[in-house]
Amino acid sequence: MKNLVFILIMALALFSCTENKTKTAELVLDSQSVLGEGAIWNYKTGELMWVDIKKEILNIYNPASAFNKEMFTGQMIGTVVPAESGNALVALQKGIYFFDIETGSKKLLAAPEPDKPANRFNDGKCDPSGRFWAGTISTKGEREVAALYRFDPDTSIHKMVDKVSISNGIVWSGDKTKMYYIDTPTHKVMAYDYDDTTGEISNPRVALTIPNELGGPDGMTIDENDNLWIALWGGSAVGCWNPESGELIDKIEVPAKNVTSCAFGDNDLGTLYITSARQNTSPEELEKWPHAGGVFKFRPGVKGVQAFYFNDVN
Repeated sequence: MKNLVFILIMALALFSCTENKTKTAELVLDSQSVLGEGAIWNYKTGELMWVDIKKEILNIYNPASAFNKEMFTGQMIGTVVPAESGNALVALQKGIYFFDIETGSKKLLAAPEPDKPANRFNDGKCDPSGRFWAGTISTKGEREVAALYRFDPDTSIHKMVDKVSISNGIVWSGDKTKMYYIDTPTHKVMAYDYDDTTGEISNPRVALTIPNELGGPDGMTIDENDNLWIALWGGSAVGCWNPESGELIDKIEVPAKNVTSCAFGDNDLGTLYITSARQNTSPEELEKWPHAGGVFKFRPGVKGVQAFYFNDVN
């Protein structure tokens, strides 16, 4: 009997340890977003900026007050970046716009695809020198008809990667020599040599291949150790990969089927904020994940790096 009791105690202890190894993000904002995306931490204001693409809403969430400000943009909005001037740039369906975060007014800065009305802008970020990189996607689901663009502070725009299908996550290494980029259907994270002086990229190669069973790679951020945190569409998680070794080194479960983007935030840049979508989630799946479309958070034990702002102050 004593042996049986000992075995049961050990089994329960083992089960408990196994359970504790599961890392699950907690709900921050039950926003019920159709297609939440574009998370970026504005460290100057202490706010999380993010978007709901389909509802055409720019969100600005303040964790200190737990208030989420919603601003209607009038077009599907793929992403947002803060600007040095204190306002923002947004990548909307028809182009890249200056956006006044106080009044909601906007001004078109660049429209690189007038011949492709079915395309819209999707994800993007600024590079270390304050250039805005954003890519497009076909609203009809067409493949290889989109591109990745670089919008410079002098308002010139440059096509950097062609024959893209779903332009998504983009980040730069801490030493400013590499750029990592995701075209979701390829399931690959591409690495490029990056010249911070000119903004040019070269020598594309595969840094990572995300297994199909983990989901599709979507939005992405980078931590202080140059590891990549990748939102997994259809995978209910954010994974962390070492781009040098290809090793999956951490995984955060998210109570939503479609996880879309992530960004490190809070005063210490130690909280990973995560966006999600209700789109492409069945009624049965919504019963399992009722807060799908919400914003979640988790403290993974590492810190991120400060976001780069668009350099509109010269």
